[in-house]
Amino acid sequence: MSTTVPSAAGVPNPKPLAADMEEWDEFLKGRYREGRSKEDFRVYDKQAQPGVAEFYRLNHENQTVDYVLGKEREYFRLQKGMKTIWEAAEFLNTLVDDSDPDTDLSQMEHNLQTSEAIRRDGHPRWMVLVGFLHDLGKTLCLYGEPQWGVVGDTFPVGCAWSEDIVYHEFFYPGSTVDADPDSAGQHAASGSAARKGNPDRNVPEYQTKYGIYEPNCGLENVHMSFGHDGYIAEVMKPYLNIEALYMLRFHSFYPWHRHGAYDYLANDQDRAMLPWVLKFNQYDLYSKGHAKPDVAALKPYYDDLFAEFLPERIAW
Repeated sequence: MSTTVPSAAGVPNPKPLAADMEEWDEFLKGRYREGRSKEDFRVYDKQAQPGVAEFYRLNHENQTVDYVLGKEREYFRLQKGMKTIWEAAEFLNTLVDDSDPDTDLSQMEHNLQTSEAIRRDGHPRWMVLVGFLHDLGKTLCLYGEPQWGVVGDTFPVGCAWSEDIVYHEFFYPGSTVDADPDSAGQHAASGSAARKGNPDRNVPEYQTKYGIYEPNCGLENVHMSFGHDGYIAEVMKPYLNIEALYMLRFHSFYPWHRHGAYDYLANDQDRAMLPWVLKFNQYDLYSKGHAKPDVAALKPYYDDLFAEFLPERIAW
């Protein structure tokens, strides 16, 4: 059964998504299918499952500058102990909910599906490693963080929100989460209160184009909404190349790598790394299925892979 996750101190911790975030993964696969127009995105969002919309409401209301800076101070110091990669993956496995009727795969097996797809296509060994590592930051849930603070499309905080952020309207107050109660996919959970919006909307500096940043300052200098992407990138920063770190840190930054938003904060390095992020993203979205990888058979290969790039135990 799934692990009971305590609430982070002072922060609401509802779990609107079914089956430990599988619902969000499925939403992404559909939303970012190639060829969709902006109008297609709006239609797709309107028809999403109620839990997905409720998740984004909580994410957009709570991912403030103060929240992000606080979480960076808490987690980017990497003081959660020393673990091997296998130990971290086994730790993450406790998130599996065996009541989910659609999958019986563990988190480790999902990671292996991604890395094995990358390996089959002949990409460099460091990219295979990224495929295995990219979701290990979801261990944040096991430290007590709410789902909305672990997964979700990421975006800069401290400057104006792009309209290309999914459910952009949830940054602002509204009468209800569901603007169209007659739609097939109602956005609000039953009995949901009016959405309150993100309090950063009341800070004038945060609502300007550049906000607290300088033009073309580089994404490495931008505070992103907090989640598993930034956390795993910090864990791996001492060990992996820059292409790998961009894949880890920005694989959920869809407004940038799918829509071209926030280019005015990007620099030449970011633009040079963008093709690598896009290359990885197709595996992140579309490599996961129902076929179970043989973990025991694959373990010797991954033992060698981990030893090639990483020390035996690393700080989390």
